[in-house]
Amino acid sequence: MTKTRLDPEEQELLEAYESGGFESDLNADRRESLARAAEETFKKDKRIHVRISSRDLEALQRRALEEGLPYQSLVSSVLHKFVSGGLKDISALKSAQRPR
Repeated sequence: MTKTRLDPEEQELLEAYESGGFESDLNADRRESLARAAEETFKKDKRIHVRISSRDLEALQRRALEEGLPYQSLVSSVLHKFVSGGLKDISALKSAQRPR
């Protein structure tokens, strides 16, 4: 298992939490707002059908097995991260950096 590297602020938060000194400053309205946003994020109310190569499907299934989740959940997570800006298309970034 790899150890996650924390920046100084994250390390300070972790130490405060582990020592029992961490206190949340969320008020009830903000907590409710965040709960609603999380609920909407994980609500799966639409279905799509996608054709992919069997090689890619097998790779997805292997990766999902390594992560311990169903492959459909992995695909959904990857798509969500991409559309929300959490994943970047490395090949597009590389081609944009090439001199013309």
